[in-house]
Amino acid sequence: MNWVTYFKNFLWGLWGWLSFTLACLFSLLAALLVPGQYRRQQAVGWACRMVFVLAGVNVTIRGYEHLPSDSCVVVANHASYIDGVLLNGYLPARFSFVIKGEMRDIPVAHFLLRRSGSRFVERKETTASSRDARQLVKAAQGGESLGFFPEGTFHREPGVARFRAGAFMVAVKGDMPVVPIAISGSRDMLPSGQLLPRRANLIIDILPAIAPGDEDFSSPRHLAETCRLKILNVLDEPDLQNAAD
Repeated sequence: MNWVTYFKNFLWGLWGWLSFTLACLFSLLAALLVPGQYRRQQAVGWACRMVFVLAGVNVTIRGYEHLPSDSCVVVANHASYIDGVLLNGYLPARFSFVIKGEMRDIPVAHFLLRRSGSRFVERKETTASSRDARQLVKAAQGGESLGFFPEGTFHREPGVARFRAGAFMVAVKGDMPVVPIAISGSRDMLPSGQLLPRRANLIIDILPAIAPGDEDFSSPRHLAETCRLKILNVLDEPDLQNAAD
């Protein structure tokens, strides 16, 4: 890479962060001033979408017709810092995304996420984790649509790791269809440990829903593995779970 290309990529990375910062400021204002959670979710979703529009990122969505009109659970692979922003921007505003409980310790982020409809799950403390899980089941049974990244975290290494069963337990107990989503390109744009984003095309593949009553709903663990394999079939990435086994 010559210095001209490097400099252009550097400037684009700075512009990407500026776009994200502007979106965060707008979202904070919306969280403070906009009445009604659904309206706040719409405003924050618009701001998330503008991150990619302002940066000139090409985002392709395939299979949008597979999203049920009623409440459902969506589960996606997790490859980058930007995955949550991407899905918040391009999925309907009715989805509440489930965030790791550690975000409660960051006051500004917690305020914004909570006011824009996100839900939190404690991962380290058993009692709090059980409480949060019960609240998610109650939300699902009440007809709330939820979004999860069931790998729980992401790594620089390409691939899809084991899916935790929590999202699928919520779907089974809430009697809600599960929609697998494959995100491509986000690891190329901003992988773990990298400071500046790089230009990349992003693709959101929304796969056919797995409905209650289907054979794959026999257990949360079986449902988790079915969704994971469906996502792997779309991605050009290795199976980290079987590689570890």
